[in-house]
Amino acid sequence: MTVLMARDPGAMAELVYQYSDEWRYERFIAAIEQLTGLPWTRAERAAQATMETLGERITGDQARMLAEDLPVELRMWLLSDGAEAQRFDVGEFLRRVAEREEVDSETAEQHVTAVFVALARLVRSDEMANLEGQLPQEYRRLIGEARKHMRDPRAPALVLGDLFVERVARRAALEPPEARRASEAVVETLAERIAGGEVDDLAEQLPEDLHPALERAKASTGGKAQKMSLDEFIERIADREGISYEQALEHARAVFAALRDTVTEKELSDILSELPRGYREALL
Repeated sequence: MTVLMARDPGAMAELVYQYSDEWRYERFIAAIEQLTGLPWTRAERAAQATMETLGERITGDQARMLAEDLPVELRMWLLSDGAEAQRFDVGEFLRRVAEREEVDSETAEQHVTAVFVALARLVRSDEMANLEGQLPQEYRRLIGEARKHMRDPRAPALVLGDLFVERVARRAALEPPEARRASEAVVETLAERIAGGEVDDLAEQLPEDLHPALERAKASTGGKAQKMSLDEFIERIADREGISYEQALEHARAVFAALRDTVTEKELSDILSELPRGYREALL
């Protein structure tokens, strides 16, 4: 399927779709981790407790509308109740979350606020506005911070730097520091290989952590694409990381897989259009 994706736009769209739910769910939980300092399993527990309680508070129709914009795991939590809306106040909302999480109400409020922020980063801004309009004024103490993070529905979803590195680490069986070095080396080499305008477009969709690597490449090339064979491309990565050619090839494949899961289909297509077919077949 990977080779088909490189050659056929229809296959590319299907593969991006298949990764979408997993990617968006990871991004959602990772945001809660960063906002709360919780480990992954505890962040998932906070997310589940909040989404299940929210599903009890809003109507079935309202929950289904919001669920359409969610990955499958969150959708199941939100729709698990399936009954009519229960008109409880914010204090009861927090009590139910606290009970589900087995934490105190103050901790539950911190977690709920983080979950709503993560939700605002995930779904379209009009969906968050609709959700806010469905809840009484007192709930704004929980959703107020989330309003600052509502994204333009036309904008590509942004991925957190740690999540990008985690994807590379998982695919290449690397420790996080090694995966970060691999990500920077491959992205910098890619930015030398493509035109400066395309580098700018790529920067808009990559984590800020990787922007210095892109800027170094632009400074060294003056924004002009450097012609290099696939072997030269991999050798530059190997030199930057101080590893073998074979290892550099595996790192490049892992980073390109993370790029495929991170940037929009159009951006990936634009990048691939600047690379010879041999790159696509070897790296995707």
